[in-house]
Amino acid sequence: MKKILITVTLCMFAMQVMAQLERVEPSAVGMSAEKLKNADKIILESIERKEIPGAVLAVVRNGKMAYIKAYGNKQVYPNVVPMTENTVFDMASVSKSMSTAICAMILLEQGKIRLNDNVLLYIPAFKGWKNEKGRQTDIKIIDILTHTSGLPPYADVDSVKAKYGAPNRDGLIEHIATCKRDFAPKTNFQYSCLNFITLQRIIEKVSGQDLNVFAKKNIFDVLDMKHTDYNPSGETLALCAPTEKQADGSVLTGKVHDPLAGIMNDGISGNAGVFSNADDIAILAAALLNNGKSVLNDNRILSPLTVKLMRTVPESVKNFGRTPGWDIYSPYASNNGDLFGLNTFGHTGYTGTSLIIDPDTNTAVILLTNRVHPEDKGSVVRLRALVANAVAGAIENF
Repeated sequence: MKKILITVTLCMFAMQVMAQLERVEPSAVGMSAEKLKNADKIILESIERKEIPGAVLAVVRNGKMAYIKAYGNKQVYPNVVPMTENTVFDMASVSKSMSTAICAMILLEQGKIRLNDNVLLYIPAFKGWKNEKGRQTDIKIIDILTHTSGLPPYADVDSVKAKYGAPNRDGLIEHIATCKRDFAPKTNFQYSCLNFITLQRIIEKVSGQDLNVFAKKNIFDVLDMKHTDYNPSGETLALCAPTEKQADGSVLTGKVHDPLAGIMNDGISGNAGVFSNADDIAILAAALLNNGKSVLNDNRILSPLTVKLMRTVPESVKNFGRTPGWDIYSPYASNNGDLFGLNTFGHTGYTGTSLIIDPDTNTAVILLTNRVHPEDKGSVVRLRALVANAVAGAIENF
């Protein structure tokens, strides 16, 4: 009996170890450890300037963890708690890419939706764009994925809450379905959280499951991302970095920072709500660099053609730089830096998170900060680009 218990324990330990990319020296994947120290210096200087309390940087190359490091503190109020490599962050809008968009692509692969479908097929009250002559142009799924739908960037939470009560997902969708459109689909670009809340409703209606359930079953569990979820609990909650200090002196921890996601959608939202850490995001990034297949096992979340679709800007919106779910060269893509190639895709999050993936060099850069802690004052726009440049500059061969 004792031998059986030891064997089970060892197997469980092995499984825990396997749920993590192999960690190697930078030189083993063609990178300079010395030059990666430039990224350390850049991040530490940002902490000194109080732009961020701390950070975690992870660099994935050729399916392995080439670099992972924690800096500063994950909490500075009401007491100081050091940052650790396994800290879990509120991913904010990176949720759009690493969860909502991938969920939509899974349904596309299953033949349940298509990019050219009108949104009103799934949300019957969903208005299109009406021109001065009263002619309507319907908004399609591809329009909301590429932020070319014409939907407003956000919604006034107090007004929506006053009208519908909170939380109220149906009320929020009714507001989005009927609110003013700012331009005709595909004629302009406007980044909008409402696009991905709309996509959430489509995913849930087609799959018959809440977004968090569908994402966990089809992405997070498939890739063995142990500390990735909406509304974290247990060990994942205990690892969470806090975000903004509230009016009553409390600090948001493990509760999504985004107001629409937190107040109206109760933490499960297409625009925000995922919590994750560097190791888990590295597993996802490595899978996307491996054409949708995990480098740790034989599990696959997407087909190679779907991954290619997700990192390709559609011809119809070529001027705007957004793919179905990711950013390549829109005005929001400065986190790519100056050295990574034209095929680099990624996303940022309001709380201070960032993920970029360069298929040409088989490299991903994960920079996680909680810049809104304890107050929403620090900026990481320049920091992200500087770190990306330092990592790209450390690549010596490919």
